Amino acid sequence: MSMARKIRWGILGVAKINERVIPAFAQARYAELLAIASRSSEKAEQAAARYGVPRSYSSYEALLEDKDIDAVYIPLPNSLHASWTMRAAEAGKHVLCEKPIASNAEEARQMVAVCRRKGVALMDGFFWPHHPRTSRLREEIDRGVIGEVELVRGSFSFLLPLEPTNIRLQPELAGGCAMDVGCYPVYGALWVFGRLPERVFATAQFMYGVDVAMQGVLDFGQGKAAIFDCSFRLPFRQGLEIVGTEGRIWVREMWLPSDPATFVIERADGRQQEVAISGVNQIAAMLDNFSLAVLEKRSSEPAPEKAVQIMQVLDALRESARSGQPVMVR
Repeated sequence: MSMARKIRWGILGVAKINERVIPAFAQARYAELLAIASRSSEKAEQAAARYGVPRSYSSYEALLEDKDIDAVYIPLPNSLHASWTMRAAEAGKHVLCEKPIASNAEEARQMVAVCRRKGVALMDGFFWPHHPRTSRLREEIDRGVIGEVELVRGSFSFLLPLEPTNIRLQPELAGGCAMDVGCYPVYGALWVFGRLPERVFATAQFMYGVDVAMQGVLDFGQGKAAIFDCSFRLPFRQGLEIVGTEGRIWVREMWLPSDPATFVIERADGRQQEVAISGVNQIAAMLDNFSLAVLEKRSSEPAPEKAVQIMQVLDALRESARSGQPVMVR
């Protein structure tokens, strides 16, 4: 097929993440940003002027009515993901929704069902699965370079001013650090093992009705487990360690890599190998991967069902942190 055409995008909202996502459109081959919307016409016009976006709208509904828009990116607060994803799907727009995909697994299932019924693509906005380093990691794991994987350790934290006005700290907006940064190591563990854990256990610190720090264990059965931590109260840290019977793989900057993006293979016999992949903007790669799936009329990858699984685990972790008991994943 001809790849001359690009998918034309709109953005619902003027969230801070746009500062990273919008510039990536300039590096994407198959995605073109056409419009941005806000509930404030002034904010929409300012954002459009700042980034050189051709069209601005003073409501999300108006953007969804634009017949030139093929797909939308939704960077709204977590509690609004489901409603606006489903409204976008009803308008015939493909949807890339900022992670985590919903407030809970039930919402995520509803989103998948509506998008499937309307024949539009849906994917959550994790960047790291789209970096070619990730596929290289998969190759090394699958060919058994570190033997059989038994343990995964993941972390993501940063210091956040703990002001109640921050949307990350508002329970009615589905805030909390597990939803904000904990979803990364959770997804990383699911990606490594390729399945859901059987049960989880978590402890957390709470403020304003949300978790501001969480540590947890994901039990995958047969002695395999993942351990993770996330926090708004610890310095910036990000990483994933994959430990097998014959060595380990250490990814120091798993979620937000520098260029080049690297990982280190350490074998049990003491040999070490560093792998480096240069020249990739993982956000542009995400936009292109999703846009190509739409152009080629095929399912997006990762599939939206993976996003539902992440929510199943997050639901169980949050329940466990509040109850103080292990929780089965369902």
